[in-house]
Amino acid sequence: MKKIIAIGNALVDIITTIDNDNLLKQLSLPKGSMQLINIERLSEISKIIEPYNKKMVAGGSAANTICGISTLGLPTSFIGKIGNDATGMFFSSDLEANNVEPTLIKTNQPSGRCIALISPDGERTFCTYLGAACEMNPSDIDSSDFENGYIAHFEGYLIQNYALIETAMRLAKNTGAKISVDLASFNVVEDNREFITYLIEKYVDIVFANEEESFALTQKSPIEAADAISKICEIAVIKIGKKGSIVKSGNSIYNIDPIDAVCVDTTGAGDLYASGFLYGLSMHCSLENCGKLGSLLSGNVVEVYGAKMDESRWEKIKIEVEKIVTEA
Repeated sequence: MKKIIAIGNALVDIITTIDNDNLLKQLSLPKGSMQLINIERLSEISKIIEPYNKKMVAGGSAANTICGISTLGLPTSFIGKIGNDATGMFFSSDLEANNVEPTLIKTNQPSGRCIALISPDGERTFCTYLGAACEMNPSDIDSSDFENGYIAHFEGYLIQNYALIETAMRLAKNTGAKISVDLASFNVVEDNREFITYLIEKYVDIVFANEEESFALTQKSPIEAADAISKICEIAVIKIGKKGSIVKSGNSIYNIDPIDAVCVDTTGAGDLYASGFLYGLSMHCSLENCGKLGSLLSGNVVEVYGAKMDESRWEKIKIEVEKIVTEA
């Protein structure tokens, strides 16, 4: 069976639960955004959040997605860059524990870390120190990295490295893989709208975006954005939180309901939606059922802190996945 390959920032998430949003104001962080920070800012924020409850998990958008796909049983690999340090070793070990083949380039730069601040309503705000992750460059990528790939999935945060993402998409496309991209953050989209449109038109088959990201790209409502994006790629998926999602391809459109869930943390919701959707595509499900699989996974992950779910929850998910995959 062909595998699904993800490429993205190799990050270790520091999941931090905050009591209210005053801390975000104190740190001048727009709620729900992703802000890139340097090592000094990382140190400053780390000191401020010291009293808060925290846990460390391997993260990064594409890595979260690929671990979800692997847990459902498909062959997978992940391409990224890490430091030659304990944080990098933690990240690599986590991939292996999730049966994801690591294709990791090492450097002497410290490994990337992401402080995820979780508000009481479950919304997450990211402060990301890319470290080694941002050192990934076109020369680190080879066409052999995408061999036997059915889908190559890119996280939107890579869009800020124009040469890297275009080179990688071109190499993946030349191997015959479908290209999938998750737009990742509305502020990244706002800053790179023209380039993103160019990438989608030239290389991308599947676009994932939430309501804010799709608006940043098209200046349109979710349904209109789905229509606009689907005109320049094969499949457009617009995630609209508690309202579910919209899937559009050609003249076909599907409104996908969310599952009932008690949200405690939205970290990983979009990433795991992509896991379910891309798994469904690989199993040749209808687009409607791909959307249902995305909703199933995203609805479960919001009920836990972070983007990783325990084995007992996954076993229940797999029973529901099998029902959807075998639907006529």
